[in-house]
Amino acid sequence: MSTSAAVACAVSGVTAIMTGVCSGQTLALDSATDPTYSGGWSAGQNGGSGFGAWSFNGTDPTPPGTYQGMSSSSSLGTAWTLSAQSSSTGLANAGRSITGGLQAGQMFQTVIQNPVNNAGIYTYRGFDILFTSGSDNNAGGDNTAALRLSVFDYFNPAMNWHIDDTGSHATSLSAITTGASGMILDLTLNSSTAYTLTLAPESNPTSPYLTFSGTLASSIDYVDFRDYNTVSSGLSDTADNLSIGSMEVQTVPEPTTLSLLGMGSLGLMLFRRRK
Repeated sequence: MSTSAAVACAVSGVTAIMTGVCSGQTLALDSATDPTYSGGWSAGQNGGSGFGAWSFNGTDPTPPGTYQGMSSSSSLGTAWTLSAQSSSTGLANAGRSITGGLQAGQMFQTVIQNPVNNAGIYTYRGFDILFTSGSDNNAGGDNTAALRLSVFDYFNPAMNWHIDDTGSHATSLSAITTGASGMILDLTLNSSTAYTLTLAPESNPTSPYLTFSGTLASSIDYVDFRDYNTVSSGLSDTADNLSIGSMEVQTVPEPTTLSLLGMGSLGLMLFRRRK
């Protein structure tokens, strides 16, 4: 961000952040409402900018059915939707590259609504989001990733989220809670390996469910969404589907900018008191 822009943000204060003026430069953006998807969602499509084309590779269509499609039934409105067709076999897969990779000082954000039904404690079912250094989707059983966020039903009746980076981290955050409505996932790279992850309700993003900091296992060039949870009755079955509304990459405001914001807000407060 330029010095003049930083000063403008400092003068306008928090309001500017809320309107997005000082929240960082958008580097990549795509939404399920983009006209590209008006006729449906298919492999090879590439709406918005800054991302590669969608890939459905790694999908296990067992049994046959609709594993990827568009739906407006979730709280997200129009969304890319992944559906499993069995509670014991098959996997819906959709991913795409991040042009230039995710770099230090950048944030990846996506808005999702996750499944809330559990396939059973003795089942190898679930869903996950993988951030990888690869160039295509991971097939079922391949969980290699710089960062993996997963819900695995096996002996997990609460459907708690799990985080894998250079280590393995259990959380007490239930997917039943996060899937009740839309959820914002923010992944910020503080350095080439250090990151901060925030999961927050779309309706109240300033009150996150979870904030976690860790170390990536590799670089991030690709994001992969997989649903292999409970059988879906169709694209409108929000409780059993994984819905994705949008994704974005933006720069994170520099520390000097944040300092100027604080100075600007303080100056406005003093000015008002003198009046």
